[in-house]
Amino acid sequence: MPLQDLAAELALLAGACVCLVFALILPQRLQGLCALLAVLTCCIAAGLALHTAVAAPPRLTFSGTFALDALSAGVIGCVCGTTALLAAASPRWFARDPRHGEYYALLLLAALGAALLAGASDATELLVAMLLSSVTGYTLASYHRASRMSAEAGAKYFLLGALSNPLLLLGVVFVYALAGGTRYSQIFTTLSSASADAALQTTALALVLVGLAFELGAAPTHSWVPDVSQGAPAPAAAFLTVAPKLGALAAIARFCALYAASVIDWRLLVALLSLVTMTLGNLAALWQQDVRRLLGWSSVSQAGYALIGVVALGRSSLALPSLLTFAVGYALANVAAFATVIALRGRTRFADYRGLSRARPWHAMALSVALLSLAGIPPLIGFGVKLTLFAAAIQAGYSWLALAAVINTVISLVYYLRLIATMVLEPALERPALLGAAETAVAACTSILIVLTGFALQFAFAAVRGSPLLPALL
Repeated sequence: MPLQDLAAELALLAGACVCLVFALILPQRLQGLCALLAVLTCCIAAGLALHTAVAAPPRLTFSGTFALDALSAGVIGCVCGTTALLAAASPRWFARDPRHGEYYALLLLAALGAALLAGASDATELLVAMLLSSVTGYTLASYHRASRMSAEAGAKYFLLGALSNPLLLLGVVFVYALAGGTRYSQIFTTLSSASADAALQTTALALVLVGLAFELGAAPTHSWVPDVSQGAPAPAAAFLTVAPKLGALAAIARFCALYAASVIDWRLLVALLSLVTMTLGNLAALWQQDVRRLLGWSSVSQAGYALIGVVALGRSSLALPSLLTFAVGYALANVAAFATVIALRGRTRFADYRGLSRARPWHAMALSVALLSLAGIPPLIGFGVKLTLFAAAIQAGYSWLALAAVINTVISLVYYLRLIATMVLEPALERPALLGAAETAVAACTSILIVLTGFALQFAFAAVRGSPLLPALL
């Protein structure tokens, strides 16, 4: 049990415990200091994850139950970065909440759940990580107990999770019945056998996919995403639409790779899931008049695009780079968009954004950059992300999926540009008040990174191209 291999995860756990202790002893006016501790913890955890990834070659640790490879390091880094940015943007939002300090402990525990999902190489660990991520997510979504919308969002999230998590557990039970064990390497050996029951394999895969699709925000368990985006506290909504999604994406990639394509055509199943998710998300977003709800449906559509990288695993050298660049690009864009909403005191109606480019030009610019990146407009990072995903799908022999994704991208331009046009073309009604400086700084930093990272994608490709997905099955 080499504890140094899980230094990043242990740092998140220790930081959460310290935040909880500080929340118990600090007076209300000083509990915002827990935000500083959470930011520091995430920076340390991200640094440890990067050091662990580069200090030794990709490997399995803790008796083969956790993967240390490019995918886990990249996703954990994105999760920690997202958590740090949103912790920095939270103090003014929760300043009057009597449980202010406890929020950061929950945030770090939720980040820990997403990190464990990213590296899980054992079905039992997958279940524990999923439960940790889900339970903390329910609490974050309903953190404003006096708010009817927050309570409703948390209830919907919980009820859908209460359905999805047992399905995941049932799928793992079926896999255990087939393989006689829970380690992924053992499962792969059994499922590759021609004598394995194909019908039971398909059932197990479908159940696990439905369970993980809940955390990813993909169909058919996606309906919590727009409700949480609209009703949860804005910093918590931003976190819940990014960090758990990235951990679940990595978990889906690892689990699907266990199946031999000669036994089950799992790529077609994931491709259909991707098509339905991106189409449903984009069509639903067309009719939204609430900015946060629009971002929620956009998050659903982005989950569909992300699954294209999973489809290409094993058939395209761009598959793994596309998953990692999606994690970076999506995290930056979503955090920038929500940070702008937080800075504007949670304004959500389209009418509140009329003429924002004149009233608050820097905030309008940050939100526009985020939306254009989500739409895939060059030279922003979102363009490189989508181009890589589409190229990976074509290399993998799924040109029809790439074509469907291009059509969906065109559809998404309608609602992204509609919000931008509201900010730029319509007259300003009033100059909206701001929450504080920290939220504006987060929005500005992430929007700048969206532009800069768009020019640095080739270096990211060079760093991860050819890296194995552990267990080394592909």
